[in-house]
Amino acid sequence: MSKAKYKRIVLKISGEALQGKKGHGIDPDVILSIARRIKEVKDLGVEVAVVIGGGNIFRGLKAATQNGMDRAIADYMGMLATVLNGLALQDALERVGVFTRVQTAIEMQELAEPFIRRRAIRHLEKKRVVIFVCGTGNPYFTTDTTAALRATEIGADIIFKATKVNGVYTKDPVKYKNAKKFDKIKYLDILKKGLKVMDATAISLCMDNNLPIIIFNINKEGNIKKAVMGKKVGTLVS
Repeated sequence: MSKAKYKRIVLKISGEALQGKKGHGIDPDVILSIARRIKEVKDLGVEVAVVIGGGNIFRGLKAATQNGMDRAIADYMGMLATVLNGLALQDALERVGVFTRVQTAIEMQELAEPFIRRRAIRHLEKKRVVIFVCGTGNPYFTTDTTAALRATEIGADIIFKATKVNGVYTKDPVKYKNAKKFDKIKYLDILKKGLKVMDATAISLCMDNNLPIIIFNINKEGNIKKAVMGKKVGTLVS
């Protein structure tokens, strides 16, 4: 049987990853496919926590900068969008036979548990997938920072950031065909070069706690499993 390299991971999934080719909202086929890939990893004995974004429904920063909305209000609206995605992922996971718990940084007891560190760890030990929603519960912080914070709190071995590109590049590979991909890169180099991989707060938190990050393309079948097995996938930030 294949052996996993990591015991406990945090998988960061952007909201955009759930929309598929629809361009907005949630594509049921995409979210079910992601659920099956998470099950694949869980079946290897890996403890999985998920931090989910809400950009497929509402982006707080975009609303604040383009529409003049108050940033704090816009960010709270973005946090509520992550709840919709978290519940949709919970439903998809449970349809493929994976027990889950949704934990929220903003209390809403009818829908999800409040985030309690020890309870989250206990769920993971009982082989449940824990989905963290509502970010940190504070405006001005991204879900990337949430992933770094929660991973540190629960003692995760690594963060897997699932994106639409194959890793970290010298510049935007969608816009520039001559962009070169890094196989490995240091935290400080990301900050110095201003690479828009994760926000500076998230990178700094990972650097301070020596928490590695692997950034890879979620749309490629088998990438999550390969990353868990320690195979060469995407870009390693360490």
